[in-house]
Amino acid sequence: MKRPTWIIATIAGIFGLLYAYAVWSGISQLVQSVQAASASGLALNAMGWLVWILAILLPILLFALAVSIGHSRGLRTLTVLLLVGLSIVAIFWLDVMAYTSVNTSSLLG
Repeated sequence: MKRPTWIIATIAGIFGLLYAYAVWSGISQLVQSVQAASASGLALNAMGWLVWILAILLPILLFALAVSIGHSRGLRTLTVLLLVGLSIVAIFWLDVMAYTSVNTSSLLG
């Protein structure tokens, strides 16, 4: 039985808002890090840029991957894949926050 497209779009849309919040938080933290570094006369080094760019790109990539794999496999599978992807984003975000709070000097050049 083929599922209506609107149900798949609704599930993906609800999870998409959560993924978008993670992307927006990454952009916000990147801007704040650049401003804080420039206020102290420093700049972000390559590692600092890499950490924040990955924090922005990972939610986008995982959302696209979960939707592309799960849209044809049923509603339960789509929901589980989106939830697993969001969990990976949350774990990565916690790692980034822990790394940047402890090793702030390693991100500055």
